[in-house]
Amino acid sequence: MEIPYADEKALDAHCMPITRGERQASSPAELMASRYVAYRIGAIDYLVDSNDPKTRDDIDQAAAKDWSERATFTGLEIVNTEQGGPQDETGEVEFIARYTMKGAQHVHHERSQFRRIEGRWYFVSGDRVSAPPVRNVGPKIGRNDPCPCGSGKKYKKCCGARA
Repeated sequence: MEIPYADEKALDAHCMPITRGERQASSPAELMASRYVAYRIGAIDYLVDSNDPKTRDDIDQAAAKDWSERATFTGLEIVNTEQGGPQDETGEVEFIARYTMKGAQHVHHERSQFRRIEGRWYFVSGDRVSAPPVRNVGPKIGRNDPCPCGSGKKYKKCCGARA
């Protein structure tokens, strides 16, 4: 079943029956999308219920509620899924959730683990995905090389002295 990630209203309509308990998520991606919608609408009980029973008690419900109320969710993108098919007992979903808070735009990029227990999918854990480190790919400037600022001085006596 195709999940309408790009359109927030269609995503809400698709996932609301899951968050209301009218049907179960058919895949880890669908469960993850329903959890995103649950944060949008403040359905904290659903977030707790859809969490793995082994880690359910670790959830800070007050913090989840606070974040849900303060954030305005603006978009969901599924980057990748692994496993989570009809025959699988585990699955992984990498996603990007966008939201604004206090006027600033934020991006939450996560790789989440899921497992199926007695036919039902549960969220197990998630790890933030960091941007790769920025690397300087330009030529390295030696201490005795002319300063690239054009002063005519050696780098160590000009801009390199400030570094």
